[in-house]
Amino acid sequence: MVLIISFEGVTKRFPDGTEALKEVTIDIPTNQLTVIIGPSGCGKTTLMRMINRLENPTSGSVYIDHQPIANRDPVELRRSIGYVIQRIGLIPHMTIEENIALVPDLLGWKKKKIEKRVHELLELVDLDPDTFKHRYPLELSGGQQQRVGVSRALASNPNIILMDEPFSALDPISREQLQYELKELQRKIKKTIVFVTHDMDEALDIADHIIMMRDGKIEQAASPNALLEKQANTFVTEFIGTKRINRKRKFHERKIGEFQSLFDKISPLLSEKIAMSVTVQEAVKRLDHTPENCLQVMDGDKTLGFIGYRQLLQAAMNGRDQHE
Repeated sequence: MVLIISFEGVTKRFPDGTEALKEVTIDIPTNQLTVIIGPSGCGKTTLMRMINRLENPTSGSVYIDHQPIANRDPVELRRSIGYVIQRIGLIPHMTIEENIALVPDLLGWKKKKIEKRVHELLELVDLDPDTFKHRYPLELSGGQQQRVGVSRALASNPNIILMDEPFSALDPISREQLQYELKELQRKIKKTIVFVTHDMDEALDIADHIIMMRDGKIEQAASPNALLEKQANTFVTEFIGTKRINRKRKFHERKIGEFQSLFDKISPLLSEKIAMSVTVQEAVKRLDHTPENCLQVMDGDKTLGFIGYRQLLQAAMNGRDQHE
């Protein structure tokens, strides 16, 4: 996997002697939503702020696309990275349209291109452009303002977006709704998002990848499922919480059981079975000559799943992309 952001031996020591980061070496995978989590003062926000040079290492290096960001102009770097903060940070005397257009305008985009982009982004976050673009931030609810904050971060179409506890000031209902909308948004745009939170449930719900920190060091980095399955040490287990671990495991086991039950019900209804080793072309031919809309994929006597025309088309497209 190509890695967009890399930290190599990064230490951050503040003038009062506090070491916020201690020789941190970690990679952040591209096009995934990575959550950085840990107790207060663990260095998670400092780590994230290194990416756009709001903080600079005392020692060590940060790389984007294998290039050290220490060699880049901080202003130019920040304009190329989206940034969403807890306090939202919309400029109160500017309209929603003007707030979203801020970075594209600084980058010299033409007026029509900016107007089109603002319209696209408001629709993307489910805010009607004609209704909202001429309003001012204080005329919007907290949840609506945060949607505008996300739109502004996306305005210049950056590859990287930083989000510093963006939902923590919202009420629980708005927060849960925006968490869901962020997951849906990421599914559409596939950006490299670095998201800082202190909420373990939030991290497990939205993340593709979780970095857990303590006292300026990385304790564990893994997918949510891997983190729940096996913890690196007692601190990680205690921070996640045994009740939460057991609850998530039971939920996962129940879903597996429901899936197996569905397999058991569907399998007898399908007359056509194929081995997992058959080609896409052969599977299409078999599907063309069976009355059902899907085939049962087998590994010996074990059912692996079911496949139809849509999945076969996707497999064919993926195969073509790999050859190009």
